Amino acid sequence: MSHSIERRVTVADIAAEAGVSRATVSKVLNGRSDVAPSTRAQIEAMLTARGYVPTTRTKRAVPAVRRAGLIEMLFHDAGTPWAAEMIRGAEEAARAARAAIVVSVPDGGPGRGRQWLEDIAGRAPRGIILALSELPAADHKRIVRLGVPAILVDPVGDGESDLPSIGAGNWGGGLAATRHLIDLGHRRIGLITGPMRFLCSQARLAGYRAALERAGIPADEGLIEHGDFHYASGLRLTLSLLDRPGPPTAVFAANDEQALGVYAAIQQRGLRVPDDLSVVGFDDVPMSQWVTPPLTTVRQPIAELGALAVRTLLAHQDGSGVPEGRVELSTKLVVRASTAPPVRRPAP
Repeated sequence: MSHSIERRVTVADIAAEAGVSRATVSKVLNGRSDVAPSTRAQIEAMLTARGYVPTTRTKRAVPAVRRAGLIEMLFHDAGTPWAAEMIRGAEEAARAARAAIVVSVPDGGPGRGRQWLEDIAGRAPRGIILALSELPAADHKRIVRLGVPAILVDPVGDGESDLPSIGAGNWGGGLAATRHLIDLGHRRIGLITGPMRFLCSQARLAGYRAALERAGIPADEGLIEHGDFHYASGLRLTLSLLDRPGPPTAVFAANDEQALGVYAAIQQRGLRVPDDLSVVGFDDVPMSQWVTPPLTTVRQPIAELGALAVRTLLAHQDGSGVPEGRVELSTKLVVRASTAPPVRRPAP
């Protein structure tokens, strides 16, 4: 009876597959710094995926391979301003540690099922950052079974997950935004929420309600519209609010992208910000400073969240472990030119 023996993967095999020289692979194995970060990440991923076993001469270099690698970031939509800011922060932190970021968007189409999880396993990342708005409990368990450190990042919000998470003070941000408008003299304050299945949307709504209650202002449910965090819903729902018999004098949009839709609706009606309607957003993405007038918004430390997620996963590799529970960063109201006291117009 004959038995087939699987051939050991060699440096030459990895070099040929990566399209680099054997010397470059050797430099990565030996922890040399004179290799481009992207090339290093590619080679390290191949070494892990192909199950490279070092020869006697290279065994001393194995720890250098283990210290490097890819960090996987998963988004449902990586094209939003929020995602762009988080990726920027994550990449800066990864670059400082000579690691690399891979951005993935799980494909939920027919027949894909768990394929995206298998793809991640094949890349053998050193950590996974889940910036996903929704992830079934079964997928959480599958991720845990991969044996790769993973962390959730807001606005994910899954109260039943046993994975550690980091996020921002959504309740406090909603409170601060609404209280700012109340302090300016507004009493009819509209709110365009995010999707209510997200914990971050629920928390921002709760902060809005708390601010009204503390000021002794009854909450008017007719001034609350449920959006989806996108520009079109901000536009559509603001037009709906303006058509009410008692329209608001101010609108708090639960993210900056929706706030830009609020601006567009105001312009469509021939009105002006803040003369006719004050507007507050949430996130403080870069474009909030570029619009006219610049947007008053709640600054969520988005880039810092991405960087913290990376540093947390890297710390796990150094033996300190991924913290359990939730870590929350503070938010801060940034006052610009889109808010002002309401204009007292004479009755017709």
